[in-house]
Amino acid sequence: MKIERLPLNALRAFAEAARTESFKSAASHLGVTPGAVSRQIKQLEERLGISLFTRHANGVHLNEAGRQLAKDIDSGLERIAAGVMAAQERARRAPLLTLSAPPSFMQLWLLPRLADFDARVGGIDISLDASQSLTIPAWQGDGARLAIRYGRGPWPEVKSYRLFGDELFPVCAPSLLEQGDRLMEPADLANHTLLEVAWESRQGIAFPGWQAWLEAAGVGDKVTPPQRRYSLYGLAMDQAIAGRGIMLANHPVAMDRLESGVLVRPFGGRHVLASPLTYDLLVPPTGEAPPAVARFIDWLLNEAAAFDRDTIGKAARS
Repeated sequence: MKIERLPLNALRAFAEAARTESFKSAASHLGVTPGAVSRQIKQLEERLGISLFTRHANGVHLNEAGRQLAKDIDSGLERIAAGVMAAQERARRAPLLTLSAPPSFMQLWLLPRLADFDARVGGIDISLDASQSLTIPAWQGDGARLAIRYGRGPWPEVKSYRLFGDELFPVCAPSLLEQGDRLMEPADLANHTLLEVAWESRQGIAFPGWQAWLEAAGVGDKVTPPQRRYSLYGLAMDQAIAGRGIMLANHPVAMDRLESGVLVRPFGGRHVLASPLTYDLLVPPTGEAPPAVARFIDWLLNEAAAFDRDTIGKAARS
C-alpha cells in the first residue's frame, strides 16, 4: 500500500494518540471529539490491516506495531518540520545578486554608490566579483548573475544596457602644477613622466592610450611616448597621486579622486579624448529579472544616467 493513499487526518490523530496514549488527550489537542479520534485510528488500522493499540476498560496502550509506526511517523514529521524551517529561512534571506565588474570601476565608481542603494532601495544581498571574464549572466531563482563590462558592443549571448560612454584626459597631483615645469599646454608634457595603463579587454580591444590623446591634441610629434606602463589602473593612479607622473585617466574611475582634490586636470576641460569603449550592463538574454534584481537594475541605470548627464556631459561642454 502506498503511503499517499493513507488518510492524513488519521495519521495525525494516530501520532497524537500515540504520544499521549490517550484518545481523549489527543482529541483535546486536535480540537475534535474522542469518538472522532477513535474512528480515525480505526480507519487507519483497517487500511493497514493491523492493530495499533491494545484497548482495555481503562484506556489504550500502543502495541509493538503501533510503537514502530509512531517512531516512523515521528521521524517523518521531524523531516517535514526541518523542511518547513529551511523554507522559512530561505524566505527570510534576501535574494542573492552576483555582480562582476572591472576591478578599478568596481572600487572607484560602484562601491561608493552601493551604500546609497542599500539605504534607499535594498532588499537584496550583493556579492561582488572584481573580474572581467565574459561569463554569460543568468537568472538564479530569486537572484541573478550580472556583469558590467568596458568594451565595445554588441555583446554576444546577452542582453545589454549602455551605462555611459567614456572620455580620457590627463590628471596629476596638484604639486606638479606648482613646480618649475608648468603645465599650460599639451606640449609641456614633454617635460614630465607619462604614466600609462597597458590594459587589453577580453574582446582583444586595447585601452586607448597616450599616443591617441597626444595626436588628438596636436603634439604627437613633440612629446615622447609614455615611459612607464602598468597592467593595473590602480597602480598608475597611485603613482599619479604620489606626484611621480601624469596619468591619462578615464572619468568614471577618476571622478572621486578629482572631487577630493588629490588629483587635478592640468588642462581643465580642454583636450578631452572620447573613448570608443563604453560601460555596459550585461543581463540574461531571455526571461524577466526577479523583483529585487529588477530594482537593482533600475537603480544602477538611474545612477549611470545621472553620472553621464551631470559629469561626463558637463565636462564635454566645458
